Amino acid sequence: MAYDFVVIGANGLQGRIVSRDLIEKGYRVLLCDKSYPGGRLAQYLRNFRRIDLRDSERTASVLRRADAEVVVNCAEGDFNLEVQKFCLKLGSHYLDLGSDVPMTKAQFALHRAFERKKLCAMTGCGSVPGIGNVMLAHAAEKMDQVEYVESGFAWKPNMRVFVAPFSMVSIIEELTDWPIMFERGKFRRFRPQSGTHVRTFRWIGRQRVFLARHAEPYTYYQYLKNKRVETVKFYAGFPRHSDEVIKSLVDLTFHNPDPVLFEGKAIQPDFFLAQFLKRVPLPKGYKEWENLWVEIIGKSNRKKKIILMECIVPPLKGWEEAGCNIDTGFPAAIIAEMIKYGDIAKHGSFAPEAIVPEKPFFKALKKHKFIFYENGEKLRV
Repeated sequence: MAYDFVVIGANGLQGRIVSRDLIEKGYRVLLCDKSYPGGRLAQYLRNFRRIDLRDSERTASVLRRADAEVVVNCAEGDFNLEVQKFCLKLGSHYLDLGSDVPMTKAQFALHRAFERKKLCAMTGCGSVPGIGNVMLAHAAEKMDQVEYVESGFAWKPNMRVFVAPFSMVSIIEELTDWPIMFERGKFRRFRPQSGTHVRTFRWIGRQRVFLARHAEPYTYYQYLKNKRVETVKFYAGFPRHSDEVIKSLVDLTFHNPDPVLFEGKAIQPDFFLAQFLKRVPLPKGYKEWENLWVEIIGKSNRKKKIILMECIVPPLKGWEEAGCNIDTGFPAAIIAEMIKYGDIAKHGSFAPEAIVPEKPFFKALKKHKFIFYENGEKLRV
C-alpha cells in the first residue's frame, strides 16, 4: 500500500496535529514514532510503525515500504538532516518544522541533489519558522531595498497555569543556546536571552521578548541579500508565569545535554522532561492566543517604508487540547498538500519564503480562523 504522507514523530504534539488534519481530509497517512499513538490517533494503529530515528536501517526500511509522496518530519530537529537524506535516497519529497543554523546550512547544501532528482525539500514549515517566512516574502515584494527585519512570537493563555509550550526540548535549547543574528552586515552570536525589552502585541498585550536561537536570521538573509539587508533578528516572548517555570527548569539543569545514569540506563534530561510533561492534564477551559509577527524596514521608490505583518492565532473549536500549537501543525500539513498537488513545483532544498505561494497559503490558514494583518489592516486573500 502506497501512502500519501508519512508523519514522523506522529505521537508528539505537532505530529498529532499534522496527522489528524491529514487523516480527517481523507489522505492515507503512515504514522511513525517511538511510542504508540494515543487519544484520537489510537484508532489508526494499523497505519502505525514504531521507529527510532537512531536506528537508521529500521527508519530507512519503513520509509521505503511506505512509498509515500511526501514525508513530514515532526521529530526533534537533531535528526532533520538525516531524515532529509533518507528521503533523497528513497525519492520522497520532504519537509520539517525547523533546524538550527548549522543544520539548515547543511540542508540547503543538498539543493542540487534534490533538484537533480526532481524532489522538493523544505525546512521550517511551521509557525516561526513557517508562517513568518511567508509573511516576510509577502512584505519584501513591496520593497526595492530591505534594511532591517525583526521577527518573533508572543502568546498568552486565559489562566495562569503552566502548560508545556510547543516542544520543551526545542524551547529549552532556544533559551539556553547562543543565538546567531545578522547585524550590520555580519552574523554574530549573542548571549542567551539578551536584547530583552517589552513590546505591545495585538491581542496579547505587553510582553517581554528576548533574542532566541532560530534559523530565520540565516534564511531571511539568504532570501533578502539581493535587497542589501543589513540586520535580521528573532525574538521569543512568553507570558510571565510560563517564563518563570521554564527558567526554573533550566536552573534545575534540564538543559544539560549530558545523560544521567539511572539503574544502568542513560537518560537525557530534556527528553525525559518532555515525556514527563505529557502526563500533565490540560486544565478545563484552558485557551491560548498567539501573535506571529514580522516587521520590515526598507525603501520603495527611494522612500522609507515600514511593514508590520501579523498572524493572530485564536483558540479553535475541536482543537482545544492543541492550544496555539495549531499554528505549527496546520502550516506543515498545508505545505505537504501543496507539494503533493504541485502547487509547490520547484525542486531543490529551500525555506518557505523562497517557494510557498502566499495567497493560497494564507487562504488555507484563514479556514482555520487564523487572522492576518498588514500594518493594522486585515489582509484580504
